[in-house]
Amino acid sequence: MAEKPKAKGGPPKKKASRKLSALYTVSGERIECKNKSCPKCGAGTFLGIHNDRVVCGKCAYVEFSKK
Repeated sequence: MAEKPKAKGGPPKKKASRKLSALYTVSGERIECKNKSCPKCGAGTFLGIHNDRVVCGKCAYVEFSKK
C-alpha cells in the first residue's frame, strides 16, 4: 500500500497578543476605557474597533461608521 504524503508546514505561529494596558487610559486616580461598551450586553462587554464599524464579539451587535 502506498504511503500518504505528509502535509507541509510547521507548527502554527503564535499571534502577538494586545496588551491590556492599551485598552485603558489612566489620568490621576481615574481609569477610563477607550472602547465603547455594548448597549445590548451591558457594561463589561466592549465593542471591537474595525475600519468601518464597531462590533460586539458576544452578541454580534454592529455600528457602522459614517464615511
